Amino acid sequence: MSSNYISSTPPKSLRRFLASWRYRIKTMVRYRLLFLTSAPIFLTLLALFGITLYWSLHYTWQSSLVDVTERLGVAKNSITILQQRQTQQVEAFSDSHQFHLKLGSSDSELKAWVSKQAELRGLDFLVWHPMSELDNTSEFIALSKQASFFDVLDEQELTSLTPSLVKRAEVAILEPELGQIETRGLVSRTVHQVILDGKLAGFIDGGILLNNSTDLVDTIRDLVYPSHNASVKTQGTVTLFLDDLRISTNVPLSSENSTGRAIGTRVSEEVNDVVLNQGSFWSDKAYVYDAWYVSAYEPIYGRDNQPIGMIYTGYLIWPLIATYLNNLVEITLTLLTVLVVSGWLVYRASRELFKPIETIHKVVKLVQLGKDTRIGKLPLNKDHELAQLASQFDTMLDQLSQRNKEIQSFANELETKVEVRTASLREKTEELEMHIELLNQTRDKLITSEKLAALGELTAGIAHEINNPTAVILGNLELMKFELGDSAHVVQGEIDTMLAQIDRIRNITKSLLQYSRHGGIQDEITWQHVSPVVDESITLVKTGSKRKDIKFETSLKATSQVEMNRHQFLQVLVNLQMNAIHSMTNGGTLTIESEDWCECGEECGAIIHIKDQGTGISADKLKRIFDPFYTTKRDGTGLGLSVSQSILSETGGEIRATSEVGKGSTFSVYFPAKRSSNGVNEALTIKAIS
Repeated sequence: MSSNYISSTPPKSLRRFLASWRYRIKTMVRYRLLFLTSAPIFLTLLALFGITLYWSLHYTWQSSLVDVTERLGVAKNSITILQQRQTQQVEAFSDSHQFHLKLGSSDSELKAWVSKQAELRGLDFLVWHPMSELDNTSEFIALSKQASFFDVLDEQELTSLTPSLVKRAEVAILEPELGQIETRGLVSRTVHQVILDGKLAGFIDGGILLNNSTDLVDTIRDLVYPSHNASVKTQGTVTLFLDDLRISTNVPLSSENSTGRAIGTRVSEEVNDVVLNQGSFWSDKAYVYDAWYVSAYEPIYGRDNQPIGMIYTGYLIWPLIATYLNNLVEITLTLLTVLVVSGWLVYRASRELFKPIETIHKVVKLVQLGKDTRIGKLPLNKDHELAQLASQFDTMLDQLSQRNKEIQSFANELETKVEVRTASLREKTEELEMHIELLNQTRDKLITSEKLAALGELTAGIAHEINNPTAVILGNLELMKFELGDSAHVVQGEIDTMLAQIDRIRNITKSLLQYSRHGGIQDEITWQHVSPVVDESITLVKTGSKRKDIKFETSLKATSQVEMNRHQFLQVLVNLQMNAIHSMTNGGTLTIESEDWCECGEECGAIIHIKDQGTGISADKLKRIFDPFYTTKRDGTGLGLSVSQSILSETGGEIRATSEVGKGSTFSVYFPAKRSSNGVNEALTIKAIS
């Protein structure tokens, strides 16, 4: 996160402070009273502040617009007075005796003499147009009917008047049209008829060039914004426009330093559209070159009564805002001072009421904490409402204390009676709970016995049915061996394997028949290693798992010899491995490991671990997997694990299972080294007794 990040939430200390006062105002009477008494004053001052803010903002801005409009009128009047003086100068010159004496001279001499008189008359040009040189006399007659007028002259027309005007009229246009130059000139022009002997002899054409006329706009500015303070004077500006281009202005290029003049810059498009295109007056804030000004614009009309430029006056808006903000700060400080003083006076006046309330509140808190305290006498008149309230509260506390003592006494007596009467009931309840527990255990054993009885009958029937086809297969196998005679050695290995498997089937059915008789294991118990039996089980299981992409990994490290029924032990291993294969629907690795079973440094037997990479078993289902007929497979019977656990329990062994959903399960077969006469591992029995 950036170090410049500023949190929008207040700091913890401020939030804690606000929460504290919010809690006090909501829960404490004295603070609520203070709030209620101060709220009207605060709201009144707030409303006064809002009204003052609105009025000052509204009327200050409106007065600023009125002021700048009036100043524009002063600037326009100054131009009008300038034109009137110009008209007077031209008329006085045309009527002068000296001019009439010169009329007898040649036209070239007269023109040269008239041009020299322009500077003496305060004009930028003064030209004599004799009738002999005029092609369009009607145009000059029309112009002479106007006392003075504004006109836009191109470079050729300026040259015809006075060649020096061309250079003076050039205005370099600033960005975004850098490099271009405006060569036209905006002039204030006066055309006067000269009558000689009752005939029109010609016209005197005189006027002022407004392009780059900085002295003129500065003079107008001094008239519009009179001030003895030079820094204030520079805040007011006057500008003359030719179309939308500033041709003469005292708007600075840098409003901060008040340096340069923004001659050659253009007015905004909005002002251009309203003033030049629509010929309307504009008065509002406007962005003038590089700063905001309170501005007023008015079009300048040419001789054909069409807008050809604008006159502008305005001043920087920031000093106005600064003055307004200063006034606002002063008003705010004044209102805050009034609010603080009034709040302090209210608080001082209400302390007589707050102190008794605080005393009452303190006593209430102590009573809540278990303290036996009273309010006592308050420093108030006995007829005061709070004094009466405190007295009544103390009386109520005394009555409450007496009632509590009585209730406690009754509670002690009741508790003694309850203990005496519930003692026998507690004993009866404990006996009943014990009997219910015994009943539940008996019911579970009965259900298991019934299931196993049904299983015995079912397995007996299945075993008899399997023995019949097995006998037929064995007989046909012996007949086939007899028929082959000497050629039987070619398939002797396959025949021996088939005979061994038939013998295994008969042993399994024999075990099922014995198990169904509820008489225990009657097969031959031998003393041997577990690893060969594990190898044999893997060989049997691999044949049926080739199509499921199952990989077998073995690590047979057990060296202990155990007593076992080899065929039943083989059945248990095959059942566990087949269950593991069925759990790995997408293939995987089946790991079979064996190790010696040692506890407390004593050899107890052997352990076989069967690990799969299947879907795993959840914890609630793992508790029930050894229950008869409980299965999670759609086509399962729920007898495999139950029967395997029963077979191992006959020899003192057991199966333990661990599982993790999504990763696989591990079934560990614990086989004791030697069983006692009751089928329990002797080593474990000795350990339990010790």
